[in-house]
Amino acid sequence: MSLIQLIAPSGYCINQNAAALGIQRLQEAGHRVSNPQIITRRFQRFAGSDEQRLAEINALAHLPPETDIVLAIRGGYGASRLLAEINFPHLGAAFRTQMPVICGHSDFTAIQAALLAQCRAITFSGPMLAGNFGAEMLDEYTWHHFWLAVSHPRFTVNWECDAPVLRTSGTVWGGNLAMICSLVGTPWLPAIQGGILVLEDINEHPFRVERMLLQLHHAGILARQNAIILGSFNGATLSDYDGGYDFSVMCQQLQHRLKVPVLSGLPFGHEPKTITLPLGAQGELVHDGKIASLELSGHPVLRTPVKVEGHF
Repeated sequence: MSLIQLIAPSGYCINQNAAALGIQRLQEAGHRVSNPQIITRRFQRFAGSDEQRLAEINALAHLPPETDIVLAIRGGYGASRLLAEINFPHLGAAFRTQMPVICGHSDFTAIQAALLAQCRAITFSGPMLAGNFGAEMLDEYTWHHFWLAVSHPRFTVNWECDAPVLRTSGTVWGGNLAMICSLVGTPWLPAIQGGILVLEDINEHPFRVERMLLQLHHAGILARQNAIILGSFNGATLSDYDGGYDFSVMCQQLQHRLKVPVLSGLPFGHEPKTITLPLGAQGELVHDGKIASLELSGHPVLRTPVKVEGHF
């Protein structure tokens, strides 16, 4: 089975029990887990000093050849502090020889976007050790779709969506909305033309989501895409002050501003139930007016595929 290398580029793992449970579940499934000692590493609010976390990212250029998966422990904040010192030329050269499956989301989006922009490296926005694999109740949908994505060179995600009929294609990219916005104007934001931009976030009120999307709009980024897909935006509390302004209304207002189609409802993001998306892969998007279908290809996969069963 797979050898999984843990990394901790962002916040300190406050839920140590969840991380330990995540390792246990991976091991019980037959996988080997390396670098578990970083789970307890801490400096202030971070999973180690900037120097420690930077060294861990740069060391991905020298992974043992048997390493299959690089898995982030959690998000939080901290990845942005590392971007200017990451050795992207060395990472790019190493990944052209051996591209492991690199997976995480949330704050890790900053590094994933930078790897795509600087190295054209395709990574996976998907589950992390503590929050997903170590959840009190492991979500079978999330588990299934992770192994599906990293084991198959071509796979499809389907979901219900109320939007006009659509057929388009392009590079799938994105991740956490706040992190993508934080990279605007920097060399670490991919310059994707004709892409499929997929976004998610947590604990952001619809007006804050709208504000960030408008930033991408005014920067000309949204207009350059063939489609925009919105995943999960949970954790915000509405009040009487909103007067009916909610996420769906925000989406309608956004669509009025854009010629680019906006689809929503994708199970993707800070939720127990989430798909895994290869950022930088080729996407074929079809919507028949009721069901949206996104077929993905061109991403790295495990040398030894993991068999996934069930109907999801």
